[in-house]
Amino acid sequence: MLAIKNNLMAANAARHLGNSYDALAQSVERLSSGLRINSAKDDAAGLAVRELMRADIAVLQQGARNAQDGISMLQTMEGAMQTINEALVRMKQLAEQASTESYSDTQLEIMDNEFQEMANEIERIATSTKFNSIGMLDNSATKTIHFGGTDDYIEVTGTNMTKSGLGINSVAISSRDSAVAALGTLDSAISTKDTARAAFGYKMNRLESTVSVLSVQAENLIASESRISDVDVATEVALMTRNQVLAQAGTAMLAQANTIPQMALTLLR
Repeated sequence: MLAIKNNLMAANAARHLGNSYDALAQSVERLSSGLRINSAKDDAAGLAVRELMRADIAVLQQGARNAQDGISMLQTMEGAMQTINEALVRMKQLAEQASTESYSDTQLEIMDNEFQEMANEIERIATSTKFNSIGMLDNSATKTIHFGGTDDYIEVTGTNMTKSGLGINSVAISSRDSAVAALGTLDSAISTKDTARAAFGYKMNRLESTVSVLSVQAENLIASESRISDVDVATEVALMTRNQVLAQAGTAMLAQANTIPQMALTLLR
């Protein structure tokens, strides 16, 4: 029906043009952001799943960093124990030297002075070695390295590498007899040190394995989150091209529809 008051063709063309324009705007938004889901209206269920995954990913990544910090703490302690080991070896060497009777009392006193300085240095290292103000060489406190869920943690126990902890606080080599006795005491101290150092070593290995596992888990979750949230660029470009054509066609048809009422004027002349 030819009418002047109501241009139904123009209204229809305008409605389709509006739909095409909205779809084109959505494609532009997705391609510019790289995300298929930019708001809840895009995919409410997908948004909920994505946000839960993002929270899990953040926890896994932070858990991996926690484990790496734990490794750093143990490396700090283990490095200090290397210096303690060198001091104990030197002390045993001095005790062996003092065990023979080819040295005078004055020379034995000099040896004992160095021996006591090594012992004092062990005490200083054990009490002053810290990681974020945490000391693990002068106590047997347990530190928890947490990662992931409630029950996901590894406990690391400190060790006492002070003179009293190693049993060398009253050891001297000022005489041959005391030097011979010191050899056995130092053997026990070195064994104690080696046991504690080995414990730090296998805890570091365990934490490194934990970091690897957490990194793989986070990577897999990121891939899953990407499939839900990220835009398929190839598909979206195709849709945008189609919507561009539809918008251009809609604009042209709207222009044509707006001229249709003018045909009625020819009947009035």
